[in-house]
Amino acid sequence: MAEEPQTTLSTHVLDIVRGTPASGLEVGLYSGDALVGSGRTDPDGRLAGLASGLGPGVYRLVFETGQYFGAHGHLFRRVSLEVALTERRHYHVPLLLGPFSITSYSGS
Repeated sequence: MAEEPQTTLSTHVLDIVRGTPASGLEVGLYSGDALVGSGRTDPDGRLAGLASGLGPGVYRLVFETGQYFGAHGHLFRRVSLEVALTERRHYHVPLLLGPFSITSYSGS
């Protein structure tokens, strides 16, 4: 009997101004007020194992961009995305990040 796939979530953050991965950026995943996953992006800007075994529902993906940019001029101190996980599968949510712009999409 085949095991049902788990619901997992990963992210990949790219610094579009520097043209490099955004390494060391702190990311958290919340269900309501409860932190269900967290970590920092690796040297390639990826956080592959942010969360697994998630149930269906709405989650909040929080990127601590203020910490990443530090004292450099920037507009976004924190980027928060609400994502609806409705199926048992892998979700990938990339973020393209600049000090004055952000873009996200559903990746694979």
